[in-house]
Amino acid sequence: MIKLFLLFLLFLPLVLSALQIKNGEVKLIKLDANSRVFFEGKKIPIIKNPVKKEGYFALIPIKYKEKPGLYILLINGKKTPLHVELKKYKKEYIKVAKSKVKPSKNSLNRIYIEYKNAMKIYSSITPKRYWNKPFVLPLDSKITSRYGNARMFNHTLKSFHSGTDFRAKMGTPIRASNDGIVVIATKRYYAGGSVVIDHGEGLYSCYFHLSKILVHVGQKVKQKELLGLSGKSGRVSGPHLHYGIRLYSYAINPLQFTKEIDTLFKGKK
Repeated sequence: MIKLFLLFLLFLPLVLSALQIKNGEVKLIKLDANSRVFFEGKKIPIIKNPVKKEGYFALIPIKYKEKPGLYILLINGKKTPLHVELKKYKKEYIKVAKSKVKPSKNSLNRIYIEYKNAMKIYSSITPKRYWNKPFVLPLDSKITSRYGNARMFNHTLKSFHSGTDFRAKMGTPIRASNDGIVVIATKRYYAGGSVVIDHGEGLYSCYFHLSKILVHVGQKVKQKELLGLSGKSGRVSGPHLHYGIRLYSYAINPLQFTKEIDTLFKGKK
């Protein structure tokens, strides 16, 4: 025990000086031109700053199931410590239709195909960026379930919440959080009526459980443009909107992501 305590004291200054982040969040790092960033052996895309003419930045996503501890970012060959803290998310118990917990064989095949198609899209990085302004929420409403909550469906199926749920009665207008291209616009088994927007450079926003879809794949959309109407399709206990953000395929906290992007625009005027 004494040895562990001494080891903790040895590494404490490094932890205190490290960049801080929780699992499921994203860290924005402002950079100069020609910067190179690596995290866990992967090269992180460098993105042009939409505000600062000569500026660039990188987004470092931390997956939900990332183990807590001290990690190393390589920025232009220099080591930068990144401390991942384990966030304690709440637990939820949700009752849904039995078929959404124990799907039939035909449904399982459909689920597999939908998952593979979606992950292929989320893993793709469009070189072009379509947005140049802060992200906004798809509607102004009470949050009913936050990102990361541990979930038990019908007391049997364990999952985690990959987005944020907003209260929305049937038929509430749902609008785009920023400019982009529609890459998914269809009804899916778990997500129900789904719209996904590609914002470019590996960034996607997701809008699930819609009762009506008013856009099509390949359509260019502007921020706050109408995408569809809220509903209760898919695996749900009632009408609402599930809003999610995917970055380099990782599902990250959409509210925390929005705050990080906002830091680019502070002091613009």
